[in-house]
Amino acid sequence: MIEIEDKIISDDLFEKKFVCDLQKCKGVCCVEGDSGAPLTKKEILDIDKNISKIKTEMSPTGLSILEKKDFYYVDSDGDQVTSLINEKECVFVVYDQNKIAKCSIESAFRKNKINFNKPISCHLYPIRVKKHENFQAINVDSWHICQPACKCGTELNVPVFKFLKNAIVRSWGLNFFQQLDSVYDQFFNQKKTK
Repeated sequence: MIEIEDKIISDDLFEKKFVCDLQKCKGVCCVEGDSGAPLTKKEILDIDKNISKIKTEMSPTGLSILEKKDFYYVDSDGDQVTSLINEKECVFVVYDQNKIAKCSIESAFRKNKINFNKPISCHLYPIRVKKHENFQAINVDSWHICQPACKCGTELNVPVFKFLKNAIVRSWGLNFFQQLDSVYDQFFNQKKTK
């Protein structure tokens, strides 16, 4: 474990390799799971304020769900999460021509319709953050559906934290990412110097 600021970081961020391979996994992390994607209070407000713009990127099925219920609910753990279609895929899932699950929030962001990206819990995956009273625990989630990403990351020799640079900077700032990079060079990247 590494401690930076108020964060306790698992060595897995540095030691495990990861690069999403959407051609193989088809974005199944947006479809599988026990509940929807966790949302922050700010994300709920942002989505609510911009839902009409996000709807222009959504699937007809997702839109039909929003006619019956809200875009989020409180799951069995007490977390606010995105609503689901048929208790499976996220309400914001839309499929591209290759049947790869994509995010309609991210699509609206990339088209400059809104000024925020998909939920940070999705952007940071496979990093999972648990907030405690005095610190944040930052770990790497292991999920069998991400085996193609682990294999691709190993082949390309890309540690989890480097693959997730943009999401880490979005969440905690560039300085925090640079500190992670420094820790990696000092303690985990010794094979290159030998």
